[in-house]
Amino acid sequence: MIRLLDARTGSPAEVRPARPGLLRVCAHLPPVDAGSGITALRVLLIADLLARTAELRGLQVLTALHFPSSFPRPAVESDAGALGIHPPAARTSSDDAGPLLGGPVDVHLAGHGASVDPAWGGLPVSVGAAHLGGSGGPAGAAAAGPLAGYGPDPLAVRLALMSFPGQETADLTDDGLARSQQTLGDWRRRVAGWAESPSGPIPARIAERAWLAFGDLDTVSALALLHEVASDDSMPVGARFETFVYADLILGLDLARDIGRS
Repeated sequence: MIRLLDARTGSPAEVRPARPGLLRVCAHLPPVDAGSGITALRVLLIADLLARTAELRGLQVLTALHFPSSFPRPAVESDAGALGIHPPAARTSSDDAGPLLGGPVDVHLAGHGASVDPAWGGLPVSVGAAHLGGSGGPAGAAAAGPLAGYGPDPLAVRLALMSFPGQETADLTDDGLARSQQTLGDWRRRVAGWAESPSGPIPARIAERAWLAFGDLDTVSALALLHEVASDDSMPVGARFETFVYADLILGLDLARDIGRS
């Protein structure tokens, strides 16, 4: 079961696909004057996390990208690729993405300032605004893309965005991004070291916590769990390795990148 916060009620609601086995999602980018390009990038990231979670639970996922006609979509999609976000199956600036996906949309992810017509049906989910290093506002959605000039590993931005609840505002400060970069490096070194030991099963209590966190798209809790596992020297090395590899299927941080490197 996947549960998301219903924007209409403010309470968690179960995602119920109209067609069994197939989840249709529409990511609604915000108007240019309602937020920066990093907010649009965050909407695409939430859609990517939802798709990865649903696919691990046996669902096929089709995602459509809905954007205002004036939005610099190519630049944002280019940055989305740098963050490991899978491209959408369809793109549209019309009112309803359903026909492009072959049926009714099950989940609408609406960026700050974007609107979803109740007549479209489906579960509406609000995605909070984001700001990158003080470059928020319309200028952040310039043709160069919201990550233009950002030097470190772009996946540090992905990690930093996942450090905030999806419905809340995410202010990515320079210090926060530096910490995310440091965490990425530390986790990758650990995973590479753990890979040299025999594998082991993920403890049931850890597996249950991860399953529940990802079922709610609660990346804050999922990341906290990884921090706990990384520092728990009583947990077998092989189990720690498998925990990180499993979590990374959804988090998409390329944590196994340094395996086999000197």
